[in-house]
Amino acid sequence: KRGFASRSARYNAEVRLYQIQAMKADVIDLESLKAENIVGHDAKKIKVINTGAIERKVTVKGLGVTKGAQEAIEAAGGTVE
Repeated sequence: KRGFASRSARYNAEVRLYQIQAMKADVIDLESLKAENIVGHDAKKIKVINTGAIERKVTVKGLGVTKGAQEAIEAAGGTVE
């Protein structure tokens, strides 16, 4: 085995805006992402990144959100808590 293998990488995940757009839930949190198999069941830290578009109102709770993703969610009428 060569190089560095992060031990925390399996607990971190990224979620894109187009994945949130495809979800049925209006409140997006860790449990709802796991329920719809967007992230693995090992995930503990989630970050929402600005890839794709979102056109519906959602509430993001307890997740990390990039600045661009927060602006896109708020522009669609949603909130980040």
